[in-house]
Amino acid sequence: MPVDPMLQPLVAGFAVEAQEVIQKVTMDLLELEREGLENDALAKIYTRLGRHLHTLKGSAASLGLQDLGDIAHKLEDALAPLKAHTQKMPRPVVDVLLHGLDLFMLRAQAHADGRGDDLPNPAAALAQLVSAAPPPEEAAVLPGGAFAQAQPVVAGGPPSAASTPPVPAEALSSPEPVGESSDAGWRVSANQVTSLMREVERLREVRLRVEERSRELERVSSLLAKQGLLAETAEARTLLSGTGRSLRTDGEETSDVVDALEDGLKAITTRPTRTILDPLQRMVRDLSRQLGKEARLSVVGAEVSLDRRLLEKLQGALVHILRNAVDHGLEMPAEREKAGKHHEGALTLRVEQQGNLLYLEASDDGRGIDLAQVRKAAEKRGLVTAEEVARLNDNQVRELIFREGFSTRSDVTDTSGRGVGLDAVRATVESLQGRIEVSSTRGQGTRFVLTLPVDLGSSPVLMVRALEQFVGLPMLAVESTQLARPDMLRVGKRRTHLEHQGQLLPVVDLGARLGLRASSPPAEGQPLLIVQSGGKRVALGVDAVVGDRDLVIRPLPSEVREVAAWQGAATLSRGELLLILRPDWVVSDSEKVTVSAVSRRALVVDDSLTARALHRAMLEAGGFQVHLAASGARALERLQADTYDVVICDLDMEEMDGIELIARLRDRKDTRTLPVILVSAHDSTVARERGLASGADGFLSKRECAAGRLLAEVLDVMSRRGSRA
Repeated sequence: MPVDPMLQPLVAGFAVEAQEVIQKVTMDLLELEREGLENDALAKIYTRLGRHLHTLKGSAASLGLQDLGDIAHKLEDALAPLKAHTQKMPRPVVDVLLHGLDLFMLRAQAHADGRGDDLPNPAAALAQLVSAAPPPEEAAVLPGGAFAQAQPVVAGGPPSAASTPPVPAEALSSPEPVGESSDAGWRVSANQVTSLMREVERLREVRLRVEERSRELERVSSLLAKQGLLAETAEARTLLSGTGRSLRTDGEETSDVVDALEDGLKAITTRPTRTILDPLQRMVRDLSRQLGKEARLSVVGAEVSLDRRLLEKLQGALVHILRNAVDHGLEMPAEREKAGKHHEGALTLRVEQQGNLLYLEASDDGRGIDLAQVRKAAEKRGLVTAEEVARLNDNQVRELIFREGFSTRSDVTDTSGRGVGLDAVRATVESLQGRIEVSSTRGQGTRFVLTLPVDLGSSPVLMVRALEQFVGLPMLAVESTQLARPDMLRVGKRRTHLEHQGQLLPVVDLGARLGLRASSPPAEGQPLLIVQSGGKRVALGVDAVVGDRDLVIRPLPSEVREVAAWQGAATLSRGELLLILRPDWVVSDSEKVTVSAVSRRALVVDDSLTARALHRAMLEAGGFQVHLAASGARALERLQADTYDVVICDLDMEEMDGIELIARLRDRKDTRTLPVILVSAHDSTVARERGLASGADGFLSKRECAAGRLLAEVLDVMSRRGSRA
């Protein structure tokens, strides 16, 4: 079957991807021939093999390469009888699988070169491949524990030509990358490009510092001007004015260079998501027709450009999700019409990037997840016991569909039944340091949301302030800003709403959302940001809008990466750390994100905004409700109004250092036994002894805190003090 001309460039890219996957499969097959592997290691290799073959089959089908899909399916059939065993793979089976992979790659390269029409019908090769594979009963484990030999093998050599399909040597060579030839362009490793990107980011930080120096120079000029037009300062004022103009010009030119370099790197390393999404249209159409169903795929956000490596890794995951939706989610046309739905099922893929986070949403309007069927299938396949499944809530039951080996099919088809699919999707997403969530309503459909970090270039960020804390918001999530007016606010008993473009949007106080103060309606003239994420919108009340910045957003340390509020951090011109809020956390229902009445409470005291923010993130990850104080005096005020289970305090603060604060706490009856941990930038024996001698229950350097020690130390100190830990 000829390849659609519109898909031909993608077929060439698929050949490159297939070569990489086949190389991994080859190494795993060779590993399975080894003696002495532990059962757990063998099981992991078999699982990887199943995922890789399933990915090859799904990707080939999405491009309409039916012959390749059939070959991959036959390879899955050859592997299936062996997956349940935890012993090494018989050599004849390895030979068959290796020859099958060679055949797959030979035909994939022919399709990539536009020679697909010249290929012979694969039926004969497939029949030969099947005949060479050992029957399931012969591949099974014998009573003695060894695998039976399925066919005679020449000593020291491969199976005979009659038993395995011949493959030319050129099938084993790596296909040339798309867009490259032997006499044009350069071959550059991903590490080299990444290193260059890091240098561009450093240059951007230099540009920010140049802008800051320019503003400082303007302030100096203003101070001189206030002294009057004195002859003594005339020359200095003239020189400063000229230097300021030159510095501004240099800053603008530096900005242009940085933008040009970043745009060039993005052009080299990214491509539109439509390059992997467009072929899925054909895959959905063909699969639905094969199953006697009707379906249409709609794509939103196909113009978003992403790292090519990320797209290549996501393609297989999206294929699995959509094939699962068509096969398991969508009903037959007659059943849909009987339920009052359109006879054609609706699938939607939505792509959205906000700062350094990518959101991929795949949804269908099918029958939804049958939780009773999931419970039954999971128990039948031995994934959970009857007692365990009885204790699971609905969300936990839905998570079972990501378990390895889970399937609601009792028979194996071209599309399902092997227990490989959604577990491969989760493995892919987690390997990219992302997460996948599923929600479903019976009779209405299912929605998968993939959240992934992206690390390529800078992002526009809006910097805002709540009390003394500065935070950032991805500009893509901010629709507009306005000042609060009483006639536009609807103040209710439980919450306030803003009338905006004919809608009532809930008003969220950022200071209260961050736990800095009690929630209250916005004052007249207070800035309100209209923030949207995932189809939800809120009016976010802030104390001040500082301005927009182009910043490189970095992921937080692994110890605090799961904290819901923050998606990363960026470095400002003077080296300060700016935490970036997650838009989906901002728009989430704040009434659902309440702290339990029995939650532990911590007070963080530090005159460094960065330290306060990071300590808070770590403690919230451990389930603490955290309040902040920027000075010892402010901490004492907090302690008069509230009670806490632990205090984390900086040793060196200007107004009142940590030692003085501890002395005052030990003088008061109500705080005499309150656990206090001192934190210091000085990691010396003298500082540690000085802190502990003052009455502190624990001492950590800020380096130890950054390494994730804070939460463990807090719990240990509270346990020793007999607190409510």
